[in-house]
Amino acid sequence: MRMSRTDRKLWAAARTIADLGELTAQWLEGRIGSQPGYMPNCGPDEETRDLMPHLAAANRAGYLTWNSQPGSDGTGYDGRRWQQRAAVCGYANQPVLDQLRRAAARHGCRLLFEKHMPATMADNEIVTGFGGQLPARHLRAMWKGIVSDDAYRALKAATQVTVISPDWGPSGTKKLLAVLEAVR
Repeated sequence: MRMSRTDRKLWAAARTIADLGELTAQWLEGRIGSQPGYMPNCGPDEETRDLMPHLAAANRAGYLTWNSQPGSDGTGYDGRRWQQRAAVCGYANQPVLDQLRRAAARHGCRLLFEKHMPATMADNEIVTGFGGQLPARHLRAMWKGIVSDDAYRALKAATQVTVISPDWGPSGTKKLLAVLEAVR
């Protein structure tokens, strides 16, 4: 399956992080069918529904997001207890990074750059983590040849940063959303 010709043209026309953020916001809102790095013509995961308006606003404000999850605690598809920390990964230039730092400190979240932090557990076994740096080869595979060279250079120059709540469960989502709302 391929990204539609219309979507490819939109992404190829992007020149800046702001352009990429606007297109990502439109994808989150269902106005664009595809986003680089995701299965073509597939929207965000269902669990992200409550985060989508906040993610769209953060993208429009300059925090280009590419992965997120809400905090949760409950029985999963397999009958085990699944717990998640609310988290979002993305790219930011210095002014937005400064806003994220202040908001994370104010709302009790952490910013991760090099380190990973466990983010999902099933029956107290760590399943996934958030944070760290996306390797250059993954960045190329997701974006190179889809967005303009200008946009790709801007993306490479931006800082990869993850915002994560230290709390397991839904209370962490409230903290994460407060941080995202502070990005303007």
